[in-house]
Amino acid sequence: MSFLPYSVQKAVFSIVEAIPFLAKRVNRWAINRVVNRARPRPHPLSTERDYVWWGGLTDRRWSGRHLPPRPRANPADPEDLATLFRRKDGKQRMCPKSTCLFPAFAQYLTDGFIRTESEDLVPAGEDPTHRLKRNTSNHEIDLCPLYGRTRAQTLALRLRSDEKGRKGRLASQMINGEEYAPFLYKDGKVNPQFDVLDPPLGQSTLDDTRRPTIFAFGGDRANSVPQVAMLNTLFLREHNRLAAEIEADHLDWDDDRVFETARNAVIVMFIKIVVEDYINHISPLPFSLRADPSVAWNAPWNKPNWITTEFSLLYRWHALIPDALKWGGEKRPVHTTFMNNALLIDHGLLAAFSGISDTQAAELGPCNTAEPLLHIEVASIKQDRDCALASFSDYCDYMSQRRPANFEAISSDPEVAGLLRQFYDGPRDVDFHVGLFCEDRVPNSPLPSLVLKFVALDAFSQALTNPLLSRHVFKRSTFSGPGWRAINRTETLRDVVDRNVTGGAGDTFIGMTRPAWTPE
Repeated sequence: MSFLPYSVQKAVFSIVEAIPFLAKRVNRWAINRVVNRARPRPHPLSTERDYVWWGGLTDRRWSGRHLPPRPRANPADPEDLATLFRRKDGKQRMCPKSTCLFPAFAQYLTDGFIRTESEDLVPAGEDPTHRLKRNTSNHEIDLCPLYGRTRAQTLALRLRSDEKGRKGRLASQMINGEEYAPFLYKDGKVNPQFDVLDPPLGQSTLDDTRRPTIFAFGGDRANSVPQVAMLNTLFLREHNRLAAEIEADHLDWDDDRVFETARNAVIVMFIKIVVEDYINHISPLPFSLRADPSVAWNAPWNKPNWITTEFSLLYRWHALIPDALKWGGEKRPVHTTFMNNALLIDHGLLAAFSGISDTQAAELGPCNTAEPLLHIEVASIKQDRDCALASFSDYCDYMSQRRPANFEAISSDPEVAGLLRQFYDGPRDVDFHVGLFCEDRVPNSPLPSLVLKFVALDAFSQALTNPLLSRHVFKRSTFSGPGWRAINRTETLRDVVDRNVTGGAGDTFIGMTRPAWTPE
């Protein structure tokens, strides 16, 4: 049907979506079509060695590989390649489709399970020069920014009380009549209660103004910007709201059972939002995809998760961030928002979601990264080289996308194609990371083509394989009555916000897709 105008396709599929059994079949077909582009896990190789061995098939501290390593002779200097990301005349292109809620959610999602090893978390005895090949991930969408990535961290973040009205809760505090996580620092030092948490990335840059507003979160990246702290705060409130309902329904349950049941429900709720809000936003399809667990139950791709090094590189979406973000009705330069949770606390959760949803995202693509962020693009190319990733062309072929015959097949912008020609002998030599973000954006999506294919592949093959969605686990008793109802009433972030702000969200616009967007 691709030959039909988008509006006609949309009208046809609106009829299909109104017929449950047809909608289910189309959803299953679409998801399997996306996931079956690539080889199913387990991948033969990891980043530790370039041959198959037992450790490479079992030690998930080392990131997986979709394709074998392919070192290249005399590649272009990553510092020179920064030209492909630098803005033309300093002007920023804006994304026609996305609000800044989209990159905020993408950052929150990926910070939870795409976790390249940081300098603070290099294990004793490991070579720190290889940390970019390793990860600290649990390899599941488990909301570890909220719950922590280890049992000890989870325990530190819980209230842990068997008193009536307090069972199953995460620790929290009230500020200006709103619920937030406790603060990490007490009297200028980490509160001993939270010593077990991973140190916040960027803590060395904190001054006396920002340090007191840093929350005790499960993720070391969850305080990086207030729009990410905003999302973690939302799910903290939803957890505690559900725990209260579950406790009221099951007065005989102890603190642990109430907590774990609420956690089960919030994780599945989050996965639904990943598919039905986030993936539907990036999708150019004329119909909405659904998080139907049964799609994966008998699928050949339903295998244990293992984050790949390619996946960690393709989520470097810094160009999406505009130069200013709206907080409290005022646009603020991005650099003033880093680790500045006062912006969230001072204006409240609803205003935070409103402001981020009212700010247009920038466009992901070449020549659109702000000068202060170019060093991240250079570091990403260096990581690509350090992991000896295959070329962009090889990954196109792997994902059933035609190899680019020339540089113009990567970018229709003559200037970008000319720069690629200047740095590479041919289109088959273009680095994976460079090609990903020089490629043209897909119509009706905020993403370039190969990025879109990889994101959809990993979203479905790693979200729908979650243990909580398995055939014998995904049932009402796993989540309790309140949890099951909340899961079934949740499709978007707005649904969760509406339940967790005083008076509900009302007419406030909260969404990843701009209200003014029209299909191309």
